[in-house]
Amino acid sequence: MFMNSILRTRLESLFAQTVSDLKTPEEAREFINDFFFPSEKESFVKRLALIYWLKKGRGYSNIKQNLKVSSATIASAQTLLDKKGVQNALKKIEAEEWANQWSEKIKKIVGK
Repeated sequence: MFMNSILRTRLESLFAQTVSDLKTPEEAREFINDFFFPSEKESFVKRLALIYWLKKGRGYSNIKQNLKVSSATIASAQTLLDKKGVQNALKKIEAEEWANQWSEKIKKIVGK
């Protein structure tokens, strides 16, 4: 039986607010490890890796081999690349990567 749509919307908002209130990666990691069952966590982690690697241009065979997923799963994840929320998340990942790369370069230049 499906949950009442008003209740579902409120609970989704509560979940989103809870996640956004986590202040550090350590808090987020602890919440994820404590809250999700191992199979749920693996599904989410793989889905994020899938969309990230697809955006980076990795091929299906490489993704299948590394993540142990089917072509159908990859194709399903491919449809997520057009979603606004996914695009925003990928931009944040790419910005973090960029910042880390420049941080390392600067450290090498100043010798620290």
